[in-house]
Amino acid sequence: MTLRKKGSLTLPAFENGTIWLAGAGPGAPGLLTLLCVKGLQEADVILYDALVQEDILNLSRPEALCRFVGKRAGVRSLKQPEITALMIEYARAGKRVLRLKGGDPFVFGRGGEEAMELARAGVHFRVIPGITAGIGGMAYAGIPATHRDINTVISFVTGHDSSGELPRNIDWEGLVSASPVIVFYMALKTMPEIISHLKTAGMAENTPVAVISNASIPGQRVTETTLAGYDLETASVPKKAPAIIVIGECVKIRGLIAGFQQTIYNPASPRALEC
Repeated sequence: MTLRKKGSLTLPAFENGTIWLAGAGPGAPGLLTLLCVKGLQEADVILYDALVQEDILNLSRPEALCRFVGKRAGVRSLKQPEITALMIEYARAGKRVLRLKGGDPFVFGRGGEEAMELARAGVHFRVIPGITAGIGGMAYAGIPATHRDINTVISFVTGHDSSGELPRNIDWEGLVSASPVIVFYMALKTMPEIISHLKTAGMAENTPVAVISNASIPGQRVTETTLAGYDLETASVPKKAPAIIVIGECVKIRGLIAGFQQTIYNPASPRALEC
């Protein structure tokens, strides 16, 4: 047996006047990366989105300014240029700025847009990847993203574009023929239209579907159905809840392992373990 020498972990410094574009994962605090936790503990300013849980924000310094810049129904939200301008303003004032997003900043999170604007403004930044909901949310629901007997390809598709409508440039026939498993983000509103496209492109009506809402946090809900039964089975799913929709045979794996997978972490239950 080889004994390993204990030592400290060296992480990058969070320098004044810089910005960290960080992903907070799908919601459970245990899924944060070490770098994201470091950013929370050292940031002077935290600009966070709607999907970031309060338990995560509680890791910040008491004197840190935590400012919500996400979107909530019925409340005026900042436009993307306004958010980027705030980031640049705080950084130029010498602050350590944490731009905190749910999931991964570069997966349907506009992190690429923000990084480009920061580069144009001459502001230095670091990208901190996070666990995207299409991976972490599926895992917490007991659905593998890949399984060698089911799929060697998985596709991630947004359910709406910048206008709020289903993107018009999706090659539905190519998507159905090439990808045995498809994960849709932010698609509850446009799902009826998506299902129509999938059926027209040749996807079988008995293809399994899972809707995972509030992934990885207390209140997670998984609704299993098929393309044909989607409208009936998902009628009670809150349309405003954050959700991903998984389509493919991998959904069936959930029924084989659900009785053995550890439960979602619940602070009120010391016996519940975060999986």
